[in-house]
Amino acid sequence: MAKNSLFRKKSIAQVLSNDATGESHGLAKVLGVRDLTSLGIAAIIGAGIFSTIGRASFDGGPAVSLLFVFTAIACVFTALSYAQFASTVPVSGSAYTYAYVSFGELFAWIIGWALILEYAVSNMVVAISWSEYFTSMLAGFGMHLPEWLTVDPASAKPEVRAAAPVIAGIRIICDLPAGLITALVTALVYVGIRESRNASNLLVALKLAVILLVIGAGVFYVKPENWSPFAPNGVGGVLSGVAAVFFAFIGFDSISTTAEECVNPQRDLPKAMIYCLAICTVLYVAITLVLTGMVHYKELNVDDPLAYVFHKVGFDFVAGVISVSAVIAITSALLVYQLGQPRIWMTMSRDGLLWPKFAKVHPKYHTPSFATIVTGLVVAIPSMFFDMGFFVDLTSVGTFFAFILVCSGVLYLDYKGLTQYSKFRVPYVNGQYIIGLGFLIAFGFALKGGHFILAIEEKPLLFVFWITWAGLSVAAFRLKFSLLPVLGILTNLYLMTELGISNWGAFAAWLVIGLVIYFGYGHKHSRLAKAS
Repeated sequence: MAKNSLFRKKSIAQVLSNDATGESHGLAKVLGVRDLTSLGIAAIIGAGIFSTIGRASFDGGPAVSLLFVFTAIACVFTALSYAQFASTVPVSGSAYTYAYVSFGELFAWIIGWALILEYAVSNMVVAISWSEYFTSMLAGFGMHLPEWLTVDPASAKPEVRAAAPVIAGIRIICDLPAGLITALVTALVYVGIRESRNASNLLVALKLAVILLVIGAGVFYVKPENWSPFAPNGVGGVLSGVAAVFFAFIGFDSISTTAEECVNPQRDLPKAMIYCLAICTVLYVAITLVLTGMVHYKELNVDDPLAYVFHKVGFDFVAGVISVSAVIAITSALLVYQLGQPRIWMTMSRDGLLWPKFAKVHPKYHTPSFATIVTGLVVAIPSMFFDMGFFVDLTSVGTFFAFILVCSGVLYLDYKGLTQYSKFRVPYVNGQYIIGLGFLIAFGFALKGGHFILAIEEKPLLFVFWITWAGLSVAAFRLKFSLLPVLGILTNLYLMTELGISNWGAFAAWLVIGLVIYFGYGHKHSRLAKAS
């Protein structure tokens, strides 16, 4: 097998030519910048705002509000890189397509396969979370579903097993709400992008109204003395929540999968990514300050911090509204990810790396019909029968890997002089000296602490992080790399070092399955292989 056949690339001119001639069309172009911003907000503000903020505040105190600002800035480095690629290659596929243009087919397959896992697993977790909030909301209204219909078999208690009916010798225990909400959202995504857009816009409007209500009502119960000390556990306490806070922002990249359904993707996608990050940052910071001002930060180590603080001050009506809005918020997040994944399948199929059926676009609804149905089944069935903890280890690695490649791809575009295709560019800041100087300062502090070797032993990937930073310092000095994409690479790579061995093991197993499919089918049926 020729080495260059694994790294054959799609040229930007070829992608734009296919797009102009309609070869990649069939989807309805209906999304504007407002719709894209709404989809980004829907993806970012999901279950996290109703749970993550509390635990992060418990560890870091009121200073966690600043952590949201710093994390948003770190996300902007990646978002700008996505925005440049979206304006350069305005087709569905997100990081998969960007990697195909920059690094070749094998890397594109790995990223596409990783994105399939990330989107599917994220939605399984979201569906199970939705079920938990939904059953709690029903209980608040005095309605109770049988417990054997709201829990996975492995988590069912003995008394629940005893109460569950037996049909054809099989005891029926499943998380039915998780499966049903996935089926309903999949049906909505199947019948059209317009319907999905309208539903998303409505859900996001309701969600933002509730969040503004929380901020507006909560500000009257703020006690400034609760903000002192501002960082009770120091910088370490604040940074302990960095991974959770970072994941509160993940989702802005999902809107790039809808590029072919945008009226003007090269103009609107970059704007929407920046807008949704800015809006969500302001909301996260405001809610964090209100929460830590209403009650002492030590009280926020709970699963439902927003509802808890309003119960605490006797404002039960707002607490009830919050429980309903959590269901709305999670539904909108489920919708966006369920919208994105079929378009990844579709784009990979168009390139010949997956079977042709996945590229089929419904003649009436103008959606990737078969891929949407498969996505629904892939998410609904596991979410009904497995515990949430089973899926948690499968997340994260692929997302960071995709982010790193997209940031690296921008450096590639600059190096190859391909930026003439880019209608939006990452602002250029010459990193020739800054990147190397930053490495020397940071490495000096790491050695000065005396825990460098111990840190490497505990987190071996830190060695890769320092080697990468050193290599980028040399390359930046020689090639005058742009600073912002390099900061995106380093930020995401450092966060990867925070992941446990189980995350890497699960990702490696998924990657092996993907490579078997690629070498068994995709490599031979690739459109680039046939063209050559």
